[in-house]
Amino acid sequence: MNTPAPGPDALAEKILRDVGGPENIESLTHCATRLRFQLHDGEKVDQAALDALDGVMGTVPQSGDRFQIVIGGAVANVYARIMNQPSMGGGGKPRPQSDAEVKAAIRAKSRGRFAWLDNFFEYLSDSFRPLMGVLLGASLIIAIASVLDAVGVIDFRATDKSATWVFVDAMWRSVLHFLPIMVAYNAAKKLQIDPWVGAAVMAAVMTPNFTSMIGADSKIPGITCTTNATLGAEQCVASVFGLPMQLNDYSGQVFVPLLMVALLALLYKGLQRIFPENVQLVFVPFFSMLIMIPVTAFLIGPLGVWAGNGIGAGLAWLNGNAPIIFAIFIPLLYPFLVPLGLHWPLNALMLQNINTIGYDFIQGPMGTWNFACFGATAGVLLLSIRHREQIMRQTATGALAAGLFGGISEPSLYGIHLRFKRIYPRMLVGCLVGGVIVGVLGGVDTGVFAFTSLLTIPVFSPMGTYVIAIAASFVTSMALVYLSDYRTPEQRAQANAERDAAEAAAAAARGEAAAADDRAVAAADDRELVGVGAAAGAVGASAGSATGSAAAAAAPAAAGAGFELAAPVAGRVIGLDEVRDPVFASRALGEGVGIEPADGHVVSPVDGELITVVGTGHAFGIRTVDGIEVLIHIGIDTVQMKGKGFDVRVESGQQVSAGDHLVEVDLDAVRAAEHPTVTLMTVTNTADLASVEPHTGQDVAAGAPVVTVRR
Repeated sequence: MNTPAPGPDALAEKILRDVGGPENIESLTHCATRLRFQLHDGEKVDQAALDALDGVMGTVPQSGDRFQIVIGGAVANVYARIMNQPSMGGGGKPRPQSDAEVKAAIRAKSRGRFAWLDNFFEYLSDSFRPLMGVLLGASLIIAIASVLDAVGVIDFRATDKSATWVFVDAMWRSVLHFLPIMVAYNAAKKLQIDPWVGAAVMAAVMTPNFTSMIGADSKIPGITCTTNATLGAEQCVASVFGLPMQLNDYSGQVFVPLLMVALLALLYKGLQRIFPENVQLVFVPFFSMLIMIPVTAFLIGPLGVWAGNGIGAGLAWLNGNAPIIFAIFIPLLYPFLVPLGLHWPLNALMLQNINTIGYDFIQGPMGTWNFACFGATAGVLLLSIRHREQIMRQTATGALAAGLFGGISEPSLYGIHLRFKRIYPRMLVGCLVGGVIVGVLGGVDTGVFAFTSLLTIPVFSPMGTYVIAIAASFVTSMALVYLSDYRTPEQRAQANAERDAAEAAAAAARGEAAAADDRAVAAADDRELVGVGAAAGAVGASAGSATGSAAAAAAPAAAGAGFELAAPVAGRVIGLDEVRDPVFASRALGEGVGIEPADGHVVSPVDGELITVVGTGHAFGIRTVDGIEVLIHIGIDTVQMKGKGFDVRVESGQQVSAGDHLVEVDLDAVRAAEHPTVTLMTVTNTADLASVEPHTGQDVAAGAPVVTVRR
């Protein structure tokens, strides 16, 4: 009786045990089908035990205490289970580094031309990325409420709404109101200090105790309130410890927590150096809060509000003296104000304009920025559909819906744009185009305070000018992002490889053997595919379904005469035993041949469908009409080149004929990267065939027969 395969958690535990335990793991990553361990001591690995595990297709010891475990399409799931083990809380323990390695790591952090800019965007991105779910949820509630407001069901901005709609407001305001606390938590976590201390400091100036002091009607002694003539906003000052403290409503502010946590991190780490470890738990948070709460209330908080008020006053002056420049400047400024929360004080200026002069001149130009932002998101959505990126498609869809119907840009910014630096320059072009149109055509005004969405277009005047401007902004940003991609070529290659692995793992988890086999070659990474066992059921099904329509093509193989596979590249044919890769040499990926290439011109060895094309261009999977599945894999470990030197000429799903050009490979680049250039061709469903006969030891031209397949 067969022993059932262990569950994913049990398999993860056994793998951890047999590689020497979590303490022996320096780092762990995975590619499309393999777990890649960097170990402290490779001698501690029980390779025989690992090879005997159900769910492990094979193991590959490597030099430098590196070790690979071939899992197949479920590798992402197994990797996640391993990393979620309590004993892997640290994700591996790095070994001590030499001075040279430390310096190299520091140099590696400077990924762009300006390291500080990379770090700044990472700080922003990591402070907001974990909030995407709740931001999208809140923004979609706003979008629904905006639709109901537009059709007259409810006045979204009324002060006398029923308890039902007040409660609906609470559903989305819960996120935007407490956003500073959430941002403070994430920012502190990013800077590797206690995130709860960051959250507590920000929460102190948002408690009912603090907010009860705000307003002229406050009954607390020692509070003086005045009105800002420019913004029409009330400003209150309290006497605290005999010092003046400006009181502000910090709900929705993000500049304040970002600046506060940056200073808190310096203080926190300094206190850690002062206090012994055995008392740090008490005294480091205590002194951090004791110092940073007053600093935030007296200095950092008012600084953020002053910055916003100053910007508002400056914009009012600019519109009065140079309205055309103002119309262009606003959409170019907003992309930098919104991520920092400095745009919120401008709402007061918009309302003041409406109350005093009867119209507002900011929202019209601002709308072109919003639609440039939404256009960039639309470009990302189209690319995510094209590249089958499910998570990004969901993120972009929600963000675009929140933007177009709710006028909310934060989901797009925090969930997408700030994560990929290529988006902002393209989005700014859309902002510029829209701003120029508004300025040249005489400006756009509105008599109400409105979210700049599709639903509020009628409130802007002249409406024709506004529609032209926002449409131009949207289309420009969308086209630029779509045509040039929001990922770098290296990021695109990596994302496509991860997508292929995730698709294979999902198919295997659903028990869809045919789908898992279709994705197997796409998940090939550095000479890897899902093994023969997973492919067997799929091939039987696909061959059976193809029999009726492909009787003639299948006849030679069925009669035993054999089906010839041609050489995909010119060169010397060798056996798999001569290939310096234990997975191919073990025939885990099927029988076949290796070819030492004479050139980099790689062609299809058979007629069939390209079931997948790996994003890095180093592996192709083809299925013939009668169900023979062929893998072409160029080089060993060439996945590490991330597509450099591989000029792919085909795409997944394409029908090809024998001799069609698949890819042009720069063999000199492969050699320069110190990878073997041998091109491998295997029949991945060898187990379902009568025989697969390689013809080795010969020099061949591309297209010459090198493998005979018999059913």
